[in-house]
This record gives sequence, structure tokens and C-alpha cells, in this order.
Amino acid sequence: MKTIIAAAGLATALALGANTASAQADHLGVDVSGGSRLLDASRAAQLGRWLGAGDIKLSNVYTLRPGDTAPGFHQAADGNGATFTLLEVTNPAGRTYLVGGYNPQSWSAGGTWNETPRDYQRTAFLFNMTAPAVYRQTLSDYVLPSQGLRQTFNDLNLGPEFGSGPDLFVNNLLDGAVSWQLSYGNPAEEGLSIVDRTRRRNRARGRDGSVCDLAGARAGCGGDAAGRRRRAPRAARMRARAHTHTHVHARI
Repeated sequence: MKTIIAAAGLATALALGANTASAQADHLGVDVSGGSRLLDASRAAQLGRWLGAGDIKLSNVYTLRPGDTAPGFHQAADGNGATFTLLEVTNPAGRTYLVGGYNPQSWSAGGTWNETPRDYQRTAFLFNMTAPAVYRQTLSDYVLPSQGLRQTFNDLNLGPEFGSGPDLFVNNLLDGAVSWQLSYGNPAEEGLSIVDRTRRRNRARGRDGSVCDLAGARAGCGGDAAGRRRRAPRAARMRARAHTHTHVHARI
């Protein structure tokens, strides 16, 4: 799945509002309007610390329901300004992780990248709450200044997607995700999954928007049917558990 991390079920989208909290969590003001099964007080406070913006107010604008697809996510989450997206994902070994991303811009559905040529614009980040870590956009002082350029990809028929890797990608059915670190985190860790830190194979986006490994791309991924690979390689795929909920919290 996209946006909300690696391969999993899109759980929650939370709109973000600064300095308006009415509840306290770990000494940081955090108020979650609408509730979230994935976000308790301690986790909400951690999001606030990673954001570094003081007290925050979160509003649950999207929670995954059975049968939802990417257009349903966009209908609820688009145009809400800055958001946190949380995903509960299970890797091929059967271990479950809580991961997600912070998007400082509104989600949209136009089939375009949100590009950030200046460092002051590169404020998005990905995170893993199960194996605590945060992965911020790569800045322009890296040997390849454009590596952190692409913040998010916005398409009606895709779930949330962060970075060119894709660093975190959710599919159309919101039941699978891929993570291949490239635009976020330490460039020396390129190719690792932010979910379980395993290394994925190189991949590329096909002409039809599918995510393909490079061998598939050379064989015609996105072109002829024989060479096309509409899914990531088996080792890179993850499946959401049937009961997974997705929550998106946005700034209000």
C-alpha cells in the first residue's frame, strides 16, 4: 500500500492542528479527535516529539473499512493539510509493525509528485513505532542533491506514497505495501525497508504506474504483458491482516 507504509493495511489518517491540545500525553499536549485504535497517548506524544511543534491536536479524518480502495482514502484525506498516516503491517515472516509518515502538504489525486527543491521544504518524515526510528527527507547537501526531492506521490488510484523508492507505498486495494528506502533517511541505507530493515531488490515504476523490480523493467515492465510485473517481488511484499484499520489524522 502507499502512503501509509510498506505492505500493510492503511490504518488511520490524522489531520494535524498545532497548539490547540486539550489533553496531556507524556508532558506533551496531544488531543486526538475521533479516536484511533492505533494511536494511544504515548504514541501520540512520540509523534509530537518527532514533529517538534509543541502541543498538537489531531483529528481522525480516515479509518480503513472493509472493501475500501484508494479513491475512498483520497475522498477523506485530500485537502486536509498536514497529516500523519499510520499503518499496521505484517512482513513475510509474520511479524507486525506500526509504521507511518508525516506529510506536511495536503494529499491530492492529480497523478503528480510533490517536489521539494529547497531544504526548508523537506520536512516530511517516515517512522516506525515498533522498532523506534524516524527517517527524514534527505537534504540537498548529499552528493546527489535531488535524492530527497520527491516528497510524496498523489494519485487517485494509489494509496499514500512517500519518496522515490518508493520509501513507503500503499497499493490501490489498501491491502499491501512496499518500502524501499531512497528519499528518506540515511543515504547509506538505501534499499532497506523502514518496516523490518531487510534489503529489497532494486525497483522502478512501470509506465502503467506499477512498481517493478529492475529486471522486470528491462523486460518491459509497464509495457508488454510478458515482461510486466504489477507487484513487487515476493520478498518485498507484505500483507495487511484482515482486521487492520487505517487512520489518517490531519491538521485542523
